[in-house]
Amino acid sequence: MPAMTTPPPTRLPATLGRARLEHSALGADLARYDLAYHQDDAPLLPDSDYDALRRRYEALEAAFPVLKDAGSQSAKVGAPAAEKFAKVQHAVPMLSLGNIFEAGEAAEFVARVRRFLSLADDAPVMVTAEPKIDGLSCSLRFERGVLVRAATRGDGFEGEDVTANVRTIGEVPQRMADAGAGVIEVRGEIYMTHADFAALNQRQAAAGGKIFANPRNAAAGSLRQLDAAMTAARPLHFFAYAWGAWEGPLPRATQYDMVQWFAAQGFATNPLMQRCASVAAMLAVFRDIEAQRASLGYDIDGVVYKVDDLALQARLGFVSRAPRWAVAHKFPAEQATTLLLGIDIQVGRTGALTPVAKLQPVTVGGVVVSNATLHNEDEIARKDLRIGDTVLVQRAGDVIPQVLGFVADKPRGEKSYEFPKVCPICNSPAVRETNGNSGEADVVTRCTGGFACRAQAVEGLKHFASRLAMDIEGLGDKQIELFYREGLIAAPADIFTLAARDKGLPVPLAKREGFGETSAANLFTAIEARRRVEVNRLLFGLGIRHVGETNARRLARHFGTLAALRACAVAAQQDIEARAEIGNIEGIGPVVAEAVIAFFSEPRNSAMVDNLLVQVKTVPMQEVKRDSPVAGKTLVFTGTLEKMSRDEAKARAEALGAKVAGSVSKKTDLVVAGPGAGSKLEKARELGVAVISEDEWIVLQAGA
Repeated sequence: MPAMTTPPPTRLPATLGRARLEHSALGADLARYDLAYHQDDAPLLPDSDYDALRRRYEALEAAFPVLKDAGSQSAKVGAPAAEKFAKVQHAVPMLSLGNIFEAGEAAEFVARVRRFLSLADDAPVMVTAEPKIDGLSCSLRFERGVLVRAATRGDGFEGEDVTANVRTIGEVPQRMADAGAGVIEVRGEIYMTHADFAALNQRQAAAGGKIFANPRNAAAGSLRQLDAAMTAARPLHFFAYAWGAWEGPLPRATQYDMVQWFAAQGFATNPLMQRCASVAAMLAVFRDIEAQRASLGYDIDGVVYKVDDLALQARLGFVSRAPRWAVAHKFPAEQATTLLLGIDIQVGRTGALTPVAKLQPVTVGGVVVSNATLHNEDEIARKDLRIGDTVLVQRAGDVIPQVLGFVADKPRGEKSYEFPKVCPICNSPAVRETNGNSGEADVVTRCTGGFACRAQAVEGLKHFASRLAMDIEGLGDKQIELFYREGLIAAPADIFTLAARDKGLPVPLAKREGFGETSAANLFTAIEARRRVEVNRLLFGLGIRHVGETNARRLARHFGTLAALRACAVAAQQDIEARAEIGNIEGIGPVVAEAVIAFFSEPRNSAMVDNLLVQVKTVPMQEVKRDSPVAGKTLVFTGTLEKMSRDEAKARAEALGAKVAGSVSKKTDLVVAGPGAGSKLEKARELGVAVISEDEWIVLQAGA
């Protein structure tokens, strides 16, 4: 292996202040790359760049757990539904998996399960282990044994209807053996074998068509063909391993036996799946599957561990992005050397200047890569990277490379890289602000141009119209860039007055090249359809720093309306109690609270929201469950819980639609008090808040 002058980029910031700033910058990067990647299949970076950013982001959260309260990009799942397919709402969300990379993390996964369930350290926990297929997740809905719909995962809540295409896959039965079953959703992975991938690329090359980078991309492209005959001509395969909506009781009590039941219904299942009674057994299966990886004939990128007992899975539940009862153990990193050809600077919607390494294309782990994020100015300086260096690049867990450092025995670039002092988009000064909490310089360099900076304004509008925010069909990146350039849209409210103003334009959209009567009418119809939108979507679309999809849902769940949140944020400038109300929301914390307060306290933002609300009306956020006795109520847990862990109690409350707060206030509806309850219990009695015991809570939640 070539010598390195700097250690791998696993070194994390030494202080919480610096970690928080880098975490914020990475979150902005993830959001920006999402917008490009998830629309029109035209990513700014190779497919797995997003995963590289996420891994660094999650490493920061692991080292500084408080950061999980400060951002929500780690709660993102998958990709939004493409415009060219009808949308399917998943009755049960299709979530992603958390990743681990070391043997010790496998042991910690099992230990974490025991802690959450309040089990003894030596209590048996049976776990299944199976290959993690590198393909495309799909959900198959059967009604009385007949396949009626197939959908991609999409963003986890809404996917693409690909029923006609999935019907061409031979390993997907059109009718299950148990034809008497009610509504059930069988979930699994669609993939392409190495042999079929090679044959497809040969045919594509001969016909002058698109050459796919890897089997996963080929499978995704094949499944998303508008003509099902095209999909049929590209052999795809399917492994079943999970389920979603299910009418009636499950036919089996364990994960392993459910997969065997799928096989009995005619589904292909992975023969390498095993049960493991210990961490040692899990790791043995991991090593065995890794040894077989090259000979399997299809791509895998790790091993998935799942708690076998379905009753324990139900108790463990989910975090915002992933189940607590499952985790993906990724294979070790792969490395290669290449030339650093240049460093491009990209400007995000928050003004963050992000350096991107432009690499001489190199194959790492079977994927050709040419870009990698360098995070910030300090990262470049710490590694002393210079244009022209030969650099060592690593793919950890089969994600996009990280630039580890320059190779010492190769010629160096002539001079150190100088980070720009002005924004490359608008030439406004680019500065590193001093953090008011830590007193340290921000690791992120930001453009000071605000809405005067085209990148910030345009990226903010793209974010507002994106799938996870306002979800306006037909208003993609290209349209927003065009409308902004021509002065038709400069702020969110302008989107909703576009149709009225279009009538007075010298050349209306219907007469323009690239639009026409139908596309212009469809765009205006799509805009009109979003005049009523869930409050969490609009809140996310506003682009408030640290308020991603998950935090938008948390705030919407707590306040119910945008007006209530805004009033509290404005009052929080002077009112300590109002400030505490935002910060005490479970999962929010002071950093997010300060960002929300700062946003609504800024006059320009206030005017922007006022103008927007003239055009748009918000409706309550949709919740999975609304009929429980605690739905919509604010709960506080205090004291020692003896029959379930605090985490399990909170998770169960949130699953029932309750809001869990960290402190008691006059807005608290119910306090669950265990032994040793102190000041919170006293505060509840002082305010006349209802108090119940842990036993009463167990009865209450069990009956919901």
